[in-house]
Amino acid sequence: MNVLILSAGTRNKIVQYFRKALNGHGRVIATDLSDLAPAIYEADRYYLVPVITAPDYIPTILDICRKENIDGVLSLIDPELGLLAENEESFKAAGVTVIGSSRELCDLALNKMKMYHWLVCHGYKCARSWTSRDDFARCVANGEAVFPVFMKPVEGSASISITKVFDMETVNLLAAHEDRLMIQEFLNGQEIGADVYIDMISGEVVSIFTKKKIKMRAGETDKAVSFKDPALFALIERFVREAGFRGQIDIDLFDINGEYYISEVNPRFGGGYPHAYEAGCDHIALILNNLQGTANSKKIGAYDEGVYMMKYNEVIIRKTDDLRAGKA
Repeated sequence: MNVLILSAGTRNKIVQYFRKALNGHGRVIATDLSDLAPAIYEADRYYLVPVITAPDYIPTILDICRKENIDGVLSLIDPELGLLAENEESFKAAGVTVIGSSRELCDLALNKMKMYHWLVCHGYKCARSWTSRDDFARCVANGEAVFPVFMKPVEGSASISITKVFDMETVNLLAAHEDRLMIQEFLNGQEIGADVYIDMISGEVVSIFTKKKIKMRAGETDKAVSFKDPALFALIERFVREAGFRGQIDIDLFDINGEYYISEVNPRFGGGYPHAYEAGCDHIALILNNLQGTANSKKIGAYDEGVYMMKYNEVIIRKTDDLRAGKA
């Protein structure tokens, strides 16, 4: 069995976990735009590919799938998720399973205002959000909204261009210099991350790992500790069932005075997934089972509480002649 990991970037651990799970009974192929993406050197073989917006991007990926006899393909960046889903039939024709959710759900997760409206319509607690500065200003004037707030791109990831704002003057200044910004209520509570796997055959949530975030860096969890709450597990199961996600997803939530607020959803492996894996939630094995046609049994919360994750820096060294070699 062979797996293709697209836009591998710095997600070295994900590539390592797939190679470990395959244990010589398959190969992990990785791609990236740059030969300075360290994760590609963890793979059995790698390819440098065009930018995802290039007209020949999908044909290039399909060519790699045929050449390397790929069984399953996944991406590690948000903008590519919908592109894969959109071309699912082309991959299926090549004998490849797209590991992920539908185009509709990928677009919903990427567009934070669409997700906000969906959450409100389905009765979930979430941060109140605005795209209209006039509407926001009226809410401030009548006491329905207060500073500070966050301003962020409607479609964005990795916490890029997110600013904490303390007055209306700054709101107007930021909006004048960048398009498609939204204003979001500041949630002052404990931030939580959930790594969730929804079986691609049964559609059931089969694994949930939750952690309290202690420190963030560049939009990813840097330090965290595992915990369990049956009420949170039930909320996540209800949310996933109503939305219809498949495969691996990452959910950001807040605990505000004992009530859970859903913040964002990423239909992919989150940067903090290694915490879940090392604590015993092996979603890589669940993916491989699904690729072989086997549905997974349900094991919600199958991990210990009080397990800490602490990220640290590591390096990969390569000589010039080793770059663009196409193999690790």
